[in-house]
Amino acid sequence: MASEQSNKMSGLSFPVRIGLAALGLLVLFGLYSINRDRLSLEHLAERQEQIGALLKQYPVLLFAAGYLLYTAVTGISLPGAAIMTLLYSWFLQQAYPGFAGLLWAVVLVSFASTSGATLAFLLSRFLFRAAAEKTFGERLATVNATLKREGAFYLFSLRLIPVVPFFVINVVMGLTPIRVGTFWLVSQLGMLPGTCVYVYAGSTLPGPQQILDRGAGGILSTQLVLACILLGLFPLLVKRILAAVRARRTTAPPN
Repeated sequence: MASEQSNKMSGLSFPVRIGLAALGLLVLFGLYSINRDRLSLEHLAERQEQIGALLKQYPVLLFAAGYLLYTAVTGISLPGAAIMTLLYSWFLQQAYPGFAGLLWAVVLVSFASTSGATLAFLLSRFLFRAAAEKTFGERLATVNATLKREGAFYLFSLRLIPVVPFFVINVVMGLTPIRVGTFWLVSQLGMLPGTCVYVYAGSTLPGPQQILDRGAGGILSTQLVLACILLGLFPLLVKRILAAVRARRTTAPPN
């Protein structure tokens, strides 16, 4: 059924595609026209202050809501975890400037992302095992062999280097014999460095009020440039470190 629908879509003539694209642009333009005032920097700056006040007034309630939302999104493998991390970090930095905002964001994202990963892991193992095995069956033998050879370090390395999508790691690991507690602990430790980098990046994003006060020059800052550099260098640095660790483990004499 899905292939038939894709074939029909791919068979659309060029004028029809142009028409659909134009219709989509018209819809977006209409939505923007209706909500233009709400999307202004002045309105967003007001909302920023309101959200900051709410975070300070109801911290437990909003933290719980943010935790559950993040867990649900990652647990059912929806895209958007990275964007949510940046937004959470930004909002918490507005409410709790400085180190406090960074710390709360790291704690929230770390536990929520690990909870979501474990939820996806359990769903794969107990509810959707047949479908997961059908989808990832070819990789499973390789994963099991590597997991048997390297142990939990294999999962740790997958978490550190975002080469394989995290939702694939969650689903495939649910099909292996790894224990739930081991999966949780190793996943949280492995994702923690990357979480810190993304949280720092999110905390450096300028707010609407900053852009209003400083103009276009308020968008770029030394902290934001540093955060972008860290996001680019982090995977390369971790890859080199893991390669060195694997080389030492391979050449080390057996006990």
